[in-house]
Amino acid sequence: MVVPLPLLRRLAELQAWRRSLGEPPVLVPTMGALHGAHGDLIAAAAATGRPVLVTVFVNRIQFGPGEDFDRYPRSLDADRALAAAAGATALWAPAEADLYPLGPDGHLQLEPPLPLVRHLCGPGRPGHFRGVATVVSRLLALSGATTLVLGEKDWQQLQVLRAMVRDLGLPVRLLPCPTRRGPDGLPFSSRNSYLSEAERQQAAALPRALAAAAAAGRAGRQDGAGLEDQVRHDLEQAGLQVEYVQLVDPLLLQPLDQLRSLGLLAAAVRCGTTRLIDHRSLMTRAPIVAIDGPAGAGKSTVTRAVARQLGLIHLDTGAMYRAVTWWLQRRGLAPQEGPELQAALEGCGLRLEPRGDREQEVLIGGVTVTEAIRTAEVTAAVSTVAALPGVRTYLTALQRRYGETGGVVAEGRDIGTAVFPDAELKIFLTASVAERVRRRQADLQERGLPVPAAEQLTLEIEDRDTRDAGRAVAPLRRADDAVELVSDGLTIDAVVERIVDLFRERVPVEALLRAGGEPPAP
Repeated sequence: MVVPLPLLRRLAELQAWRRSLGEPPVLVPTMGALHGAHGDLIAAAAATGRPVLVTVFVNRIQFGPGEDFDRYPRSLDADRALAAAAGATALWAPAEADLYPLGPDGHLQLEPPLPLVRHLCGPGRPGHFRGVATVVSRLLALSGATTLVLGEKDWQQLQVLRAMVRDLGLPVRLLPCPTRRGPDGLPFSSRNSYLSEAERQQAAALPRALAAAAAAGRAGRQDGAGLEDQVRHDLEQAGLQVEYVQLVDPLLLQPLDQLRSLGLLAAAVRCGTTRLIDHRSLMTRAPIVAIDGPAGAGKSTVTRAVARQLGLIHLDTGAMYRAVTWWLQRRGLAPQEGPELQAALEGCGLRLEPRGDREQEVLIGGVTVTEAIRTAEVTAAVSTVAALPGVRTYLTALQRRYGETGGVVAEGRDIGTAVFPDAELKIFLTASVAERVRRRQADLQERGLPVPAAEQLTLEIEDRDTRDAGRAVAPLRRADDAVELVSDGLTIDAVVERIVDLFRERVPVEALLRAGGEPPAP
């Protein structure tokens, strides 16, 4: 016998359901008229292994005058069936009086950051994002959810809600899902039901025009106005009424005059009486994540895990410096500038080869040295070798060649400042000296190697920090646009989760998939 999905109508029913849970639910907020894309969101929420609460509420305060609040499609029975099939635990369809006991105008309403609503849909829908932020904040507060699952179709809404969670300090993690499209490329939307068959065919010009511009971007066209004009022309030729076409930065939603590594090309049109939105991520290369920080901060472990989660290649630049150090030691050369160093660099034949697990083997002269470069002898000398201008010039050029097409997660001391200054995400991962000493001792003990006293390791780490920060070429420092993460007291998983979430803020999942990566795991 199939047990119906619990349908919660009153606030008391929601509260009783919450008390029956052993953990906070995952929230999937909707306005109903559920379709396959909503099913994707619910399935992604269910994949977390936690209870999934789907909400159905048509929120009047996010509709402007003359918009379609009264005729917005409502189909609660069908919504309940779809939610159950997709993996929901309960469906909450609150009354307006439960969300807004004093009426919508009697409650605090959240004003989103002005820069996020100055462009795209903001000017044409004043108050819309205020209504969205207000209702989602109420749904989170009443449900007790600590995870929020949203689609990327409305990227601007996603960024507004990210800002809400961040600025209010809510203990909520936001999980985005890629846009789901029909066979004609049109994004799934409840408002697609308004379209006649002829209008549906006409509306398909929207995703086609954006896809054509994305192809032009990949082919080298980078002027923002030109890309926007191309899309506008194609839409008008199809008979669509264009509200806007804009190329913006995905994180800040500010206009871009030139397409750099990544841009978001978005458009809104009217097809008949139906308003439709869509966007494409335009990339000149696949995304890059740069992780810098001092020795012992856990960069290598974190970088490997981030690369695996995102389906990108781990470019172990630290291993490259270790390999050069190992090579110089094998040849009996002192770490100093001069003709012998240049000859050694030219003859080492350093290269990285993929192992098939998003990791890379390190080879010198065709011989694998991946494990040989991890000795204490190499560790003690690598900072001195890395400070040599000739070594840094040689390896920076080599690292840039490996990153020309993007799709890498790289770690080191100057990745975000010198090697990949245009990386989509820059992290400065650090930890206190005491924490790095503790980690170093644990690592040596696990590998069965001698474990120096804490005092000795403290002096070694402090000395290396001083040398790394004070060297003349590419000193260790935090890039101006890097996010600093202090990993004291955090597990590796917690650090990785934070970096993946920061990546998701900057790079749509759809863009990652087009770049050959993988959707991050829930």
